Amino acid sequence: MKKFLIAAVAAAGVLAGANAGAAVDAAKAKQLATKYNCMACHAEDKKLVGPAFKEVAKKYKSDAGAAPKLAGKVKGGGGGVWGSIPMPPNNVPEGDIKTMVEWILSM
Repeated sequence: MKKFLIAAVAAAGVLAGANAGAAVDAAKAKQLATKYNCMACHAEDKKLVGPAFKEVAKKYKSDAGAAPKLAGKVKGGGGGVWGSIPMPPNNVPEGDIKTMVEWILSM
């Protein structure tokens, strides 16, 4: 019985560690958003030039295809969805875009 409990606790620790890695790293994503100047036009919770990230998350909450759609807008730019000021295209690596979009959609 003791060996079973030890194995169960060890398995739970491994699973918890795996889930922790799957979670969005908000600190890293925010650092990337600052590095690539996203924060010059966006904030987490208020509109600046562009929409608040929380508003973006709210708008796309039920859209299963939101992540690739938003990644495309970050990379190629976009306009007309949030007002008349377009977002310019951004030269950001795909992996960094993915991290930031996942963070935004997690809000």
